[in-house]
Amino acid sequence: MEEQPVSPPKEPNFWVRGLYMFLMALAFNVVATILCILAVTQFLFALFTDAPNQRLASFGRGLARYFRQLVEFLTFATEELLFPFNDWPS
Repeated sequence: MEEQPVSPPKEPNFWVRGLYMFLMALAFNVVATILCILAVTQFLFALFTDAPNQRLASFGRGLARYFRQLVEFLTFATEELLFPFNDWPS
């Protein structure tokens, strides 16, 4: 049996990755803005009703997971594409 020569792995397309990184950096800024608005809204809600809004808290947890995924993608800790190219973190 003859051995097949091992071909080198394909080089990742850094230009495509760079485009995704640019889009994810934009998403990072949008998410940071939403997070600030959410924090102020949640504070005001808790101030006037003596309890935080559970729906906003749940959304905040999902936003925090997405923020983490963005950071991991931007720092090359993962190659997995995220929302909107994949599902929203549950």
